Amino acid sequence: MSPTPAWVKQLTPSGPQGHELLKQEREKSNVPVDKLSAFLFTKEVLERKRRVLKVLQSEEVFDKSQNYFAGRVDRFETALARAKKLRQLTVKHKWSQEDFRAATELISEPGPYGLHESMFLITTRDQSTPEQRERFWKPADNYEIIGCYAQTELGHGSNVRGLETTATWNSDDKTFTIHSPHLTASKWWIGSLGRTANHAVVMAQLIIDGKPYGPHPFVVQIRDLKTHEPLENIHVGDIGPKFGYNTMDNGFLLFNQVKIPHINMLARFSAVDPKTNKYVRPANPALVYGTLTWVRSTIVLQAGGVLARGVTIATRYCAVRRQFQDRDAKEGEKGETQVLNYTMVQIRLLTLLAATFALHFTGKGMMGLYEENQKKMSADAGQAADTKRGAGPEETHSGSDLLADLHATSCGLKSLASTTAAEGLEVCRRACGGHGYSNFSGIGPWYSDYLPTTTWEGDNYMLTQQVARYLLKSARSVLKGNKPTNDTTRILAHFLRKSDIGAAFDVLGRDQDLVSAFAWRTAFLTFEALKHRDEQKKAWNDLLVDFYRLSKAHSQYLVVKNFFEALEAPATHNELDPETLGLLYKLFRLYALHTLEQEASEFFSSSACTVRQITLARNNAVMKLLEEIRPHAVRLVDSWDFPDWQLDSSLGRFDGKVYEDMFYRASELNPLNKITVDPYPDSPVLFKRDERERLNSKL
Repeated sequence: MSPTPAWVKQLTPSGPQGHELLKQEREKSNVPVDKLSAFLFTKEVLERKRRVLKVLQSEEVFDKSQNYFAGRVDRFETALARAKKLRQLTVKHKWSQEDFRAATELISEPGPYGLHESMFLITTRDQSTPEQRERFWKPADNYEIIGCYAQTELGHGSNVRGLETTATWNSDDKTFTIHSPHLTASKWWIGSLGRTANHAVVMAQLIIDGKPYGPHPFVVQIRDLKTHEPLENIHVGDIGPKFGYNTMDNGFLLFNQVKIPHINMLARFSAVDPKTNKYVRPANPALVYGTLTWVRSTIVLQAGGVLARGVTIATRYCAVRRQFQDRDAKEGEKGETQVLNYTMVQIRLLTLLAATFALHFTGKGMMGLYEENQKKMSADAGQAADTKRGAGPEETHSGSDLLADLHATSCGLKSLASTTAAEGLEVCRRACGGHGYSNFSGIGPWYSDYLPTTTWEGDNYMLTQQVARYLLKSARSVLKGNKPTNDTTRILAHFLRKSDIGAAFDVLGRDQDLVSAFAWRTAFLTFEALKHRDEQKKAWNDLLVDFYRLSKAHSQYLVVKNFFEALEAPATHNELDPETLGLLYKLFRLYALHTLEQEASEFFSSSACTVRQITLARNNAVMKLLEEIRPHAVRLVDSWDFPDWQLDSSLGRFDGKVYEDMFYRASELNPLNKITVDPYPDSPVLFKRDERERLNSKL
């Protein structure tokens, strides 16, 4: 294909120009974008992002112009080059961990070092003895060895206790034998394992004298450090192309009686005594899974920003895109209507915009809870464990009381937040109409890369059992007359005291009552589930659907509560002007009332509100809030402060030049247009001419 002709380059879109429309949108609102951004993220974080972005943009390897055109192998090759360069830049500029995280968020793609930099480093740091830290974590932190976290198997994922890989203790030579007894024992989906890692933290069933002791972490070398070829009796490779996430080499791994030294069992919390050959029990079994709790907490923290990318792109595009004329337009008014003016678009996008802020404040609260519990764990690490630990999904005598609230909260919010973000991104893509299907929109590729979050670190449906278990245990405690010790037991005790009188929440007139209605619904569903379980003796499996609804209700309460408390905080009132603060309260009400209306049957059946209130919420309050928030939509998404380089989206450009950018990418960046094909079936030639530039595999 010949270069784009000059006469084509001179063409412009018809009608109002995109940059003019977004300028008009921003002039409708007086939201101080910079101040709101600083409130959400702090000036320090924003300045760091700009500083790091400048460095990344100066490096050719981070050029994103070909991201949407490359195939699987090319994408992995580029991702590996970027991962190496990022490490070099981190060392060169002496970047902090926060600088490094800012860089990875700006690059916005899973990299081949992803599991090394998260799970492998965290696990070898937090679950190692001092000697093991020197042996494994220190060289890993210096990138002298590259690791991954091998837990999930071909036949088992969320059910960690069902893992089939074994680690058998050999008392004669003080070693462990790592073995894969079945095909389904193959480690599977392990990020960074396919082609990159040379070490793995392998979760395997510890066996001593024929007795199983459950899954434990073992550090296993899987490839030669010089040749990078698999070691003897180890079969490892990439699992192949996926729905998304194709810059990451997710891998498989099988062992055939592979021996490792005693020191390779991470032994901070549990160990095998080499002198007595006895198992040393952990002070607290839950501490072994601290890494997963951290990951779930981080997922909650990131969910708001993940969704905000899609909402930013769709909101800006729908402000530029014009379709059809308003059926009720005044006579003489011409032109098509901005898509964002249609209430059917607003009910989808503006409610998701409210959800981004709700998830943002909830994520900050979640990480605060995690850090608080980390301090408690460190202080109480020497306490004896509770030995009455059950084997099934319902542990009525849990050995993890110290972490119970954090564990349940992280499970429930991980499930709700990642589901909200993933499903919300698809809503954003569809709100962009036909162009949303193009990779140039920036939403589809982001959605497909994010989607596995709904199943890893605990499948979102399975995780809800953990929340239900905790709530049932808390309800039993309240029924016994035990004094409330946290927010969960407080709302359950309040419900018991008031259940005979009934609720009278002014959900439309008082924000605190709106929060209380969500708490009431959670308590009602908890005691209903407890009645089914304890009084009616229903099987656990028969109650799973109820438990899912209960977990969702409790998690929605936590989101509403965190959003409201963040707005009520004195610091918020000090940092934001009254008008902006008032707008955030409207976003709070939109999120809460829209959620209430979506879950109307539960709010009504629990007597948290009346049918009349639900009807008014749906027909009046929510629609009025959409109208009031609409003028501020573009400035509100601007406050998330996504650089165009990070979004990599034609539709979501800050300047609104949507159509110009889409055409430029298609006409001038598309490598397929540099091929001249031979179209005739009788010809043995495929391409008459091929002017594509080949990727250089060297840095």
